[in-house]
Amino acid sequence: MPTPLKIDFVSDVSCPWCAVGLSALEQALDRVKGEVQAELHFQPFELNPKMPPEGQDTGEHLAQKYGSTPEQQTAIRENIRQRGAEVGFTFRKEGRGRIYNTFDAHRLLHWAEHEAGGKQHALKKAFLEAYFTHGESPASHEVLARVAGEVGLDEARARQILASDEFAAEVREREQYYLNAGIHSVPAVIINDQHLISGGQPVEVFEQALKQIAGV
Repeated sequence: MPTPLKIDFVSDVSCPWCAVGLSALEQALDRVKGEVQAELHFQPFELNPKMPPEGQDTGEHLAQKYGSTPEQQTAIRENIRQRGAEVGFTFRKEGRGRIYNTFDAHRLLHWAEHEAGGKQHALKKAFLEAYFTHGESPASHEVLARVAGEVGLDEARARQILASDEFAAEVREREQYYLNAGIHSVPAVIINDQHLISGGQPVEVFEQALKQIAGV
């Protein structure tokens, strides 16, 4: 019998290393299939909770937040693009034009887990691809509702949620829970509520950790 593991993947849909980390984790889980039975939950984290819906130019934002130069940003972007390619995730070569507010995306992810069971993982992947691969805004209700429909969720229900404040309190509560637990950077992968793996690690790191924790 495979060993059951609960995995909480704390992340933001505007975090490039989260896209890398999720793809690597998926490959690691594929490698340990038959030995480990993973129950994957996506938990909300906002890198820029105060970002207005219209967003901000990426270069300007990164310079303000980290003091990085355009040259440094280009080098980091290329590094992320290569790391993504290694695990099968495609980043646009030109990178992200803008950084957006992602709170509404997290509300739909909460809905996908708790009301529309079984689609949260697919929705998370689709949101990451919409932003990083196709350059679409994760703050746009049109984009969010369309993507929800594309993964098999009820698009009309998604639009209804986006037009209201449904699941806002629940998402804020989850975000605060992880902040209080000391999570201040993502991705943060928490296994069985006690083992933390930080960052977009290589497939081998996740595979080794999964085997060690599962005792296989």
